[in-house]
Amino acid sequence: MSTAHGPFEVMVVKFPGNHFSGEIVPALRELVDKNIIRIVDLVFVRKDRDSSVQAFELNELPPDELTAFESLPVESGGLLNEGDVEDVANRLEANSSAGLMVWENVWASSFAQAVLNADGQVLVFEPIPAEAVEAAMDAAARPEPDRD
Repeated sequence: MSTAHGPFEVMVVKFPGNHFSGEIVPALRELVDKNIIRIVDLVFVRKDRDSSVQAFELNELPPDELTAFESLPVESGGLLNEGDVEDVANRLEANSSAGLMVWENVWASSFAQAVLNADGQVLVFEPIPAEAVEAAMDAAARPEPDRD
């Protein structure tokens, strides 16, 4: 019997300027420590003022930036490739940076295993944009007009 994984997701977070401060690390660390996610791959992309691009794996960050991230357990899953880096670099303005991260939603792995054990097949699994959820919740919270 094969083992099921939770869904995998990729996120790209853009930062103005070219310095990764690590301020998001505690939030990520909490998710990992609570076994909610497992970070599978992490790559940093930097686009300089002259539009030259550099990509860094976690262990290739400059020492002053590495300190903030070195406590994160990141597997080198190889899921991010040069094409991903190039795509992100093309979207970045000069003098900006981005972090590309792939994670597994570990919290969902027991459900995924149950689906696998039941010979089930997921037909649809897609995120709902936050804006759509907020609009629907706002609409649901409004009182319905009186109908006479």
